[in-house]
Amino acid sequence: MNDPAPPAHPFAELLGFEVTARGEGRCTTELELAPRHRNPHGIVHGAVLYALADTGMGGALTSVLEPGQLCSTVEIKIVYFRPALEGRLLCTTELVNRTRRTAALESSLRVGEKLLARAYGTFMILDAPS
Repeated sequence: MNDPAPPAHPFAELLGFEVTARGEGRCTTELELAPRHRNPHGIVHGAVLYALADTGMGGALTSVLEPGQLCSTVEIKIVYFRPALEGRLLCTTELVNRTRRTAALESSLRVGEKLLARAYGTFMILDAPS
């Protein structure tokens, strides 16, 4: 399932997460949670989970695109079930449906066995600019 040479990802480096597996319409992103990921209330900021889901969705979809195609987020809905404080955040994503120009994806975000959130996204498939 691993893409042998994933592209550089400056935003992932900024937050400190990594794409650990990618291929065949699936992607896994992971992050060791740290105090810098928390909001003023001491829990992990929801945008951190969102970032892993959005990146995972893009990774899953690009793993099955044709050469010369790219994708862009149209919308993502995320449902948060419980807060996180620490641990290793794991986001698993899979492609649910694809047409010629759109794709639907789903991500699950966990720390250990605890399900923190689920995200559902729609992406557009574009031809890369020449």
